Amino acid sequence: MTNKKYSSAILLFERVLDQNGLLTSPADMAPYLREWRDKYQGKAAGILRPSTTKEVVEIVKIAAQHTIKIVPQGGNTGLVGGQIAFDEEHFVLNLARLNRVRDVDLAGNTITVEAGMILQNIQNLADENDKLFPLSLGAEGSCQIGGNISSNAGGTSVLAYGNCRDLVLGLEVVLPNGEVLNGLNRLKKDNTGYDLKNLFIGAEGTLGVVTAAALKLFPKPRGQEVAILGFSSLKDVASFFNISQSLATTALTAFEIMPRLALDFLIKHFEGIKDPLEAPYDWYILAEISSGQSADHAQDLMMGLLEEGMEQGWIKDGVIAQSETHRKAFWHMRHELSACQKPEGGSIKHDVSVPIACLPAFIEEAVKVAQELIPECRPVPFGHWGDGNIHFNISQPISMDKQVFLNQWEEMNNIIHDVVLRYDGSISAEHGIGVMKREKLSKVKDPTALFLMREIKKTLDPEAIMNPGKVL
Repeated sequence: MTNKKYSSAILLFERVLDQNGLLTSPADMAPYLREWRDKYQGKAAGILRPSTTKEVVEIVKIAAQHTIKIVPQGGNTGLVGGQIAFDEEHFVLNLARLNRVRDVDLAGNTITVEAGMILQNIQNLADENDKLFPLSLGAEGSCQIGGNISSNAGGTSVLAYGNCRDLVLGLEVVLPNGEVLNGLNRLKKDNTGYDLKNLFIGAEGTLGVVTAAALKLFPKPRGQEVAILGFSSLKDVASFFNISQSLATTALTAFEIMPRLALDFLIKHFEGIKDPLEAPYDWYILAEISSGQSADHAQDLMMGLLEEGMEQGWIKDGVIAQSETHRKAFWHMRHELSACQKPEGGSIKHDVSVPIACLPAFIEEAVKVAQELIPECRPVPFGHWGDGNIHFNISQPISMDKQVFLNQWEEMNNIIHDVVLRYDGSISAEHGIGVMKREKLSKVKDPTALFLMREIKKTLDPEAIMNPGKVL
């Protein structure tokens, strides 16, 4: 880059960072500029890799002084392009090296970690201390907590514990002017004005850089049971979910749905995955019971649910995990539902939510309109029935060219989102807006809400240096 402004900025960044902190060669930058589904390929002036909050502060101050655009990035597992830089004059600010544990408070059930901490490592640390950090999703082995917070990640435990917003007590954030919001509050009660942390949770790095977080821990369950159950209709799934909540109440910690086609993909593309039931069914539910009392209590609750479901004729067949290995195998199937679609060719994605009572009608209508637009396309609706979040993915027809199929991405999005909106749903349940849904957001968001969002952005980031072109 020959631009004098950027050459000067690079020299200043080099003074702040160590020899591993600035990457500028195309080969070194490549992993940070490619989204894992290959939908987005970016470009940037460089990759900044600070290892302390102080270094982040210095980077942001340089960026503010020179009006340099920066794109905060965690584990690069986002699905809407929010973490990708698209301009050779922008810098990616990757937080992977901020990965320290700052505090573990077992009495207060909190853990304070830096933004680059991998989610699975937080889960493991909690487990080692006989605690639970419940945020769980397919990318947990590589995603980072800063990215989870910035996208307000959901996952498979929202039914019982809420999404990422519900798990954060406090944040440390570097603002666009380089000042630090020292908000690592571990209190569960603090009514001293605006709860500023919520501005940055789900903001996708457009308002500042999350550098550390105080998170909630929970008592570790004393007993867990996981079952995979077969159903012939979505109406039966809905009936079973309703009775499960009534009988198990807060012990029902997961209720995940997948269609038969998804199971076929799993068996086809992943070695060791087998059909869990003796016969095929149209729909499968992974249900989890977690008891704070004992393993026997969890078992009794699960058996009670299965007996009720079978007696009512809703459950056609089912199997309960018989060991920890078996339980992990069931969850492995669920977590690989996105990856198993990739070998089948092009996949048009939708991360949507509707009121839970509307799920059967929504899925049936969405399948119908998708197949009217592209005959022989293969809908794969799966996800979090318990919180109304369905990943309505559509695999290409077997006989269709992949690019021809993907060229209809926008048209397919529009018709599926139209169905979502008719059911008073959301076009983004947990993945965020990024660049993928930015234009759509302006059409569906309440105008007053959009106005407030833009005013907040202008107030905190008047030069628009933070994650330009994302969300708004």
